[in-house]
Amino acid sequence: MATSGRKPASRKGYYRDFVETVVTAVLLALILRAFVVQTFRIPSGSMEDSLLIGDFLVVNKFIYGIKVPFTETRLRGIREPKRGDIIVFEYPNPDPRAPKENYVKRCIGTPGDIVELKNNALYVNGERVVEEYIKLKPPTPRWSSFGPVKVPEGQLLMLGDNRNWSADSREWGFLDKSLMQGKAIVIYWSWDSTLSRPRFDRLFSLIR
Repeated sequence: MATSGRKPASRKGYYRDFVETVVTAVLLALILRAFVVQTFRIPSGSMEDSLLIGDFLVVNKFIYGIKVPFTETRLRGIREPKRGDIIVFEYPNPDPRAPKENYVKRCIGTPGDIVELKNNALYVNGERVVEEYIKLKPPTPRWSSFGPVKVPEGQLLMLGDNRNWSADSREWGFLDKSLMQGKAIVIYWSWDSTLSRPRFDRLFSLIR
């Protein structure tokens, strides 16, 4: 009788431990996603060849300061965005009824910078910037020349690396820093849908 009485108690304790472990893991995952890191999949070619369609990224949400869920409050981060950072952000759609959509682009101008494109040659504060990362896939669009414009306080100027095939700040304007999700830091997975196979050479590569 004593033996049969212990089995249900042991089984009950096992299930309780299992449920507590699962709940704890889910809560930790939610906390990490909300405050520290997030994943993001590249859906378009606007950042080629730095980022390819099918790349899966880890995004550091902590570096620029986390946004408190369900509020407009952003806590102080480790540092401000810098030119050259690849940033995931919420698309600045002026229509509040539109579904939220995340974009990824490279930060080209920070507050106070004067940015100009002359036939796809970049100038920041009057100095030519050599962009080894850009791809100039034809055709050349009407915005290959742009500006000069001065980046306002609290805003960023964002451009795609695949410069001729990117909808970016030349089209929809400056990015309010409140819409930042975080800095893209690493490619943890990459899938080539054309060949239906992983791109193993891109796995766990740092994003620059």
